Amino acid sequence: MTSGSGVPGGPPGGAAASSGGAAASSGGTAGSSGGSAGVAGAAACCGASDGGCAAAALRSGSGAPRVRWLIADSVWWGGRLRSRVALRVGENGIAKPVPGELAPVAGTRRFRGTLLPGLVDAHVHAALVDLTAVRAGGIGSVWDLGGVPKDLEDLAERARQPGTDLPLVRYAGPFLIAPGGYPSDRSWAPAGSWREIRSAADAHEAVAEARSAGASLIKVTAHAGGPLLPQDTLTSLVGAAHASGLEVVVHAEGTGTVAAALDAGAGILAHTPWTERLDDDLVRACAERMRWISTLDIHGWGTPDPAREIAVDNLRRFLGYGGSVRYGTDLGNGPLPAGVNVREIRALQEAGLEPHAVLSAMTESDSSVLSVVDGGLDLDADRFADSLATARAIDGTALPNHC
Repeated sequence: MTSGSGVPGGPPGGAAASSGGAAASSGGTAGSSGGSAGVAGAAACCGASDGGCAAAALRSGSGAPRVRWLIADSVWWGGRLRSRVALRVGENGIAKPVPGELAPVAGTRRFRGTLLPGLVDAHVHAALVDLTAVRAGGIGSVWDLGGVPKDLEDLAERARQPGTDLPLVRYAGPFLIAPGGYPSDRSWAPAGSWREIRSAADAHEAVAEARSAGASLIKVTAHAGGPLLPQDTLTSLVGAAHASGLEVVVHAEGTGTVAAALDAGAGILAHTPWTERLDDDLVRACAERMRWISTLDIHGWGTPDPAREIAVDNLRRFLGYGGSVRYGTDLGNGPLPAGVNVREIRALQEAGLEPHAVLSAMTESDSSVLSVVDGGLDLDADRFADSLATARAIDGTALPNHC
């Protein structure tokens, strides 16, 4: 959640009713349109012994057999679009690409179009949005970057259940903040969604609490418009998180905050920096040691905005130095679409990412959720964003679009 130019500092407007893992760099080559020839010998979508399409499941349900093979006209995986490839789902629910001829005729679930890893939005606030609309809009997994721990723990558990209409949820738990710091002064941040850190010992305790509540990320705020954590406390907080195997995501807003996060050893910024054009040396150092989450569309929400121009410029140089970016929207912060955000994708392209690299920024190959673009993925730069916006998340609840 931001509070800079173009983004209200008060309560966010909330997401519109409609609408990593692998990280992307400025590399990637443009590909051709999806919809290539299907795999020979795999015409059957489900064998009769499996009970038909409706009985198949990627995630095991009560008494339902697990689908082990999926096939489509094309598969985007590992940075390229391929035909004659099948996906085999392991006992852990994770799909891996294999030669298409290995897929059995019976028991293989077939789709028209393009299969790809589940799409991920790496910055949302679940308390401020309708996650069922997010999944309906094509997003299979989200990262919640600041909320009430118990609420998030319960939400993540519901999202893991067979037949859910929720995206999978990875979460950070509460914002860890300086006493009186951001966002404790914001009306959109409910009690329990932030925790004040007063010492190094307090930092270790907060990390342990978050980890015990199921968090796999730690969210820290460094907002120059209010109280900031002392550098040694911030460094202790990052160290405690890393010692517990947790990645640290820093909300860095204002002069000096990006450098503070970098010096503390944090590995992820929650937003592409937007309040000022960063010095080239700082951008280069960030590219060597950090990933950034994009959140470009929060600046203007589709209308021209100086903060968006600054952010795109910072990201373009970051990518030019070899930095990695994750697709994330800060969903819940103003009128953003729930689901795949075409404007965010186009902003990433403006910053220098080609379609393959955008897909790498949006996917995690070890997710139990997959996505399908029914009409076939179009990798033409001008048509790509609109094509990807038609993606839908699939698991055991989704029927094939072709039998």
